[in-house]
Amino acid sequence: MDRDELFHLIALLQVKGIGTITARNLIQHTGSCSAIFKEKPANLLRIPGIGSGAIEELKKCDSFPRAEKELEFIEKNRIEALTLSDENYPKRLIDCIDAPLLLFYKGNANLNAEKIISIVGTRNATDYGKSMCEDFVEELSQKYPELLVVSGLAHGVDICAHRAALKNGLPTIGVVAHGLDRIYPAVHRKTAVEMVANGGLLTEYNSETNPDRQNFVMRNRIVAGMADALIVIESAERGGALITAEIANSYDRDVFAFPGRATDSASQGCNRLIYKNKAALIQKAEDFEELMGWNSKLKSSKSIQKPLFVELSADEKRVTGFLHTNEPKQINILSIESDIPVYRLSSILLELEFKGVVRCFPGGTYILI
Repeated sequence: MDRDELFHLIALLQVKGIGTITARNLIQHTGSCSAIFKEKPANLLRIPGIGSGAIEELKKCDSFPRAEKELEFIEKNRIEALTLSDENYPKRLIDCIDAPLLLFYKGNANLNAEKIISIVGTRNATDYGKSMCEDFVEELSQKYPELLVVSGLAHGVDICAHRAALKNGLPTIGVVAHGLDRIYPAVHRKTAVEMVANGGLLTEYNSETNPDRQNFVMRNRIVAGMADALIVIESAERGGALITAEIANSYDRDVFAFPGRATDSASQGCNRLIYKNKAALIQKAEDFEELMGWNSKLKSSKSIQKPLFVELSADEKRVTGFLHTNEPKQINILSIESDIPVYRLSSILLELEFKGVVRCFPGGTYILI
């Protein structure tokens, strides 16, 4: 996105009464961010989700000085502005209805790595929770050195996950609920600096944005949506980790939880997720690998006879071109490579299963028979 269009996108997202979904509708109907500010109010009123109050705010152009200031900030600090059309934008987020139209990124990790997990949990982690987190990350790092670990840089499980990743040489991303002109909590600044060198910091918020309570809930949808799976390690009966798990479920992400003793308050949330079948129980990295299909022995004891003459549609041929025998591929990765949205890809893969062309394994992984 060129500078002028980025300027207008930043300005648009600062307009009172215009959120992510409304902004997306405006862009789709007008063709560009700059065109929105030039469009006649009568035409804008015909666009679903926008009212006269928001249009009045839009036409004031009060957000222009703020947008220019933000552009200067990101250019000075070498912060990457990622839009939905950018190659580096986290592609797993795109199919989420409320995906941010703009993300600010400081770091060097691949946000579209082949394998990405998010780890969340209580801010008051016990020794048990920290131990589970550290062991889990260490075990995964030994088999998947390119694994990207995502969390929220908060106290407790979040910072434990980031530090465990750094310790084991894994890139790690901190999704923060404020602008990149600050670090919250400040005590995690040293770790955040290390993360920028091996991972990065990601946010949808402009500089000078405070870490207000409502921002954390919005932040959680990015943590949930940009990964293949969400792992919850200790959570009280109520808390942000459970909200993130709910969001992950709504995005059709795999959710896992470490159980705890029935009497431990820090494990009530995890136990509840498992009881309600909203998370799969895991006790070690091997459990997670098995449920995700990462360590599946793909060669069946019985050979499967592939039909000799199968008629495939153009989309089906395109998808099979990205699949290989005995080499599983996760549906999100396949979506990125084939440039087919997950909701369409799922139906294509199902049809290919019916035709005996592909096989599905746990964790949403597929192979060509």
